[in-house]
Amino acid sequence: MIDKRVASTAAAVAGLADGSTVLVGGFGAAGVPVELVHAVLEQGARDLTIVTNNAGSGEGDVAALIRERRVRKIICSYPRSAGSVWFEQFWAAGEIELELVPQGTLSERMRAAGAGLGGFFTPTGADSLLAGDKEVRVIGGRRHVFEQPLPGDVALVKAFRADRWGNLVYRAAARNFGPTMATAAALTVVQVREFVELGALDPECVVTPGVFVDRVVEVGV
Repeated sequence: MIDKRVASTAAAVAGLADGSTVLVGGFGAAGVPVELVHAVLEQGARDLTIVTNNAGSGEGDVAALIRERRVRKIICSYPRSAGSVWFEQFWAAGEIELELVPQGTLSERMRAAGAGLGGFFTPTGADSLLAGDKEVRVIGGRRHVFEQPLPGDVALVKAFRADRWGNLVYRAAARNFGPTMATAAALTVVQVREFVELGALDPECVVTPGVFVDRVVEVGV
């Protein structure tokens, strides 16, 4: 019997290894799997590479991982935002690495990883410092830079509801990067507000099929 439900957030993140690349969903405060990130904090994994939209704010979620020196590198689009004091402090001290990636490129790099693609060319950033030493080609009269896929060892995702097979539905803008991250990671861990019985989810509303999900925990928020 397929049953991807786990009893606790600790069980959901069990086995996360030092040095892992962790994809963390969320856009601003929307759709951030806060309870799972805090479970990682308790679990103790270090030297992490965090892939997310922004570098956290205040004292919670990704910011807490940075504060406790669990993050070696962050790959994101908005490292500085309101309340991102811990990233700014560690960056100024040279104690954290940053790879800055335009938001659309970030999502497409993860989608490429999930789809098994070898990368893609995009005009975004081709004429900027972000191109660095990457391959650049002129396509249709415009410069395009080649971007590599961005897979994760683990994805931490927040959804609204799930069944025991791991089929997911999301709530409004809280969906954001979740469906893409779920396809791009070797292990996808999801927190949901509630579980429902098999057949209760309208198949037309299932955004992430359970085939992409490994563990689901109910946190009720």
